[in-house]
Amino acid sequence: MALELTDANFEELVMNSDKPVLVDFWAVWCGPCRMVGPIVEELAGDYEGKAVVGKVDVDNNPETAAKFGIRNIPTILFFKNGEIVDKQVGAAPKQAFAAKLDALM
Repeated sequence: MALELTDANFEELVMNSDKPVLVDFWAVWCGPCRMVGPIVEELAGDYEGKAVVGKVDVDNNPETAAKFGIRNIPTILFFKNGEIVDKQVGAAPKQAFAAKLDALM
């Protein structure tokens, strides 16, 4: 299951992670986010132990969303060693996300 990332735990779970990280910025009211949500959950299972997969609800965590300049959702950011190394704005197939994560392994 994808981690619930918040303004409070983002630094610890994402920026300090020694594994690649996929972060889904989403909101309950966002239609395309509901399409991406199940894919992110699948990826969390597929990459368990190899990568960190988490979700940030932008309505409840405006600090984190603002810090990374999230203007459109869903936005998926890929981190390695605390740095953004890739991003996907909008819905995409599972293979697209998996390929980006695989490239960070």
